[in-house]
Amino acid sequence: MKGIMITAPSSGSGKTMVTIGVIKALRDTGFNVCGFKTGPDYIDTSFISRASGKEAGNLDMHLQGQVGMKQSLGLGEGEYCIIEGAMGYFDGIYNTYENSSFHIAKILSVNSILVYTPQNEMFSAVPKIKGMADFPGSTIKGVILNRVSEKMFHLLKDPIEKFTGLHVLGFVPISDLEFKSRHLGLVQSVEISDINSRIQKIADIIKQNINLSLLIKLMADVKALPVDYPSRRNIKVAVARDKAFSFYYRENLNILSRCCDVVFFSPLTDTRLPQCDLLYLGGGYPEVFKDELALNTSMLASIKAFADRGGCIFAEGGGFMYLMDYIEDCKMAGVFKGKATMTDKLQQFGYIDIKLKKDCMLGKVGDKLTGHEFHKSVAMAQNADTVYSITKTKGDKTWSCGYKYKNVLAGYPHISFFGNINSFLSMLDYVDKSKEGSLCI
Repeated sequence: MKGIMITAPSSGSGKTMVTIGVIKALRDTGFNVCGFKTGPDYIDTSFISRASGKEAGNLDMHLQGQVGMKQSLGLGEGEYCIIEGAMGYFDGIYNTYENSSFHIAKILSVNSILVYTPQNEMFSAVPKIKGMADFPGSTIKGVILNRVSEKMFHLLKDPIEKFTGLHVLGFVPISDLEFKSRHLGLVQSVEISDINSRIQKIADIIKQNINLSLLIKLMADVKALPVDYPSRRNIKVAVARDKAFSFYYRENLNILSRCCDVVFFSPLTDTRLPQCDLLYLGGGYPEVFKDELALNTSMLASIKAFADRGGCIFAEGGGFMYLMDYIEDCKMAGVFKGKATMTDKLQQFGYIDIKLKKDCMLGKVGDKLTGHEFHKSVAMAQNADTVYSITKTKGDKTWSCGYKYKNVLAGYPHISFFGNINSFLSMLDYVDKSKEGSLCI
């Protein structure tokens, strides 16, 4: 598989629009293409999935480890892959380039295309672009100018190529095709009724203005690894997946489906929990759909009854909020006493290191995991002690999270099973023991 990364100097430069446009344009032209996003983002991957017609994946060394990241890359289904870089090209963990798009591109030996949006400047753009391309280890080979007129494109193309030695592949004109955002990023693709036609319009613009043949020539073989899957278990997993719960890492669902029997259901529209040994409640926007979730009282009662009789539940982010008594003023499952309340700012944001304070389904006391938090809500379970001792990665901020009730484990952190394989196996062992009735609840 050959690949290339679409990156930019900063967030908000139009990477996602260019990425999905390039993917759909290549797909229209007959190329077998898949997509990825660096970092822990769930929302952009849903747009990439729409454009490619295939499930998009994440690439993240902190969450997955280098081996896990290359295994995640190996899940890509296509002859070509387009990787959207997160944030600015060099922006990594804390004030470093560690785990940045630059770092990941370097590790994977993937060439990069810089999406550059001029900000009230002309020739000043040239040395800025050159500085990024000349940084030791940079894989930037080309430039796409974004949100510019055709006249400005022609004014900048020659000096960029002359002074930087980079290829200028084309430009994206100013348009009104940007997607709306909300408190955790873009509005989900599943919530946009005309998403397919809008992606097609972006792809048509890309085909008219970008040299796709040159982009293909700049691609190189990517360094992927096959996944060494654990043995299959006789475990049935129910995964909540709808517009309220959509924040899942592709590799998590992949390894679950290879090791267990997985069934998807909707807490919004289904009347009760499917028969299962493990319920996986991922993140999402339950706060946006809290009224609809609250109206589905039969589902809420079904999940509460499952928890009370010792059913195994693993919940992350929005799934944790859903298990509280309330989200704001809307009644939820009530597995944990307390309320999830929205605030006007991020409460926790970024990469974390987790140490288990108690034995739980993810491992034994003292075990360490890597994870990620990103939420504007606050919630504290009143009927349970915390299980996770958390430290901000490369920082000194610490806090506690992760709550246990019988065979339920829930908290704000999200983890990758590829990067925490021992915890994944511990969870399956825990569920097996629960089925045998050997766990004390």
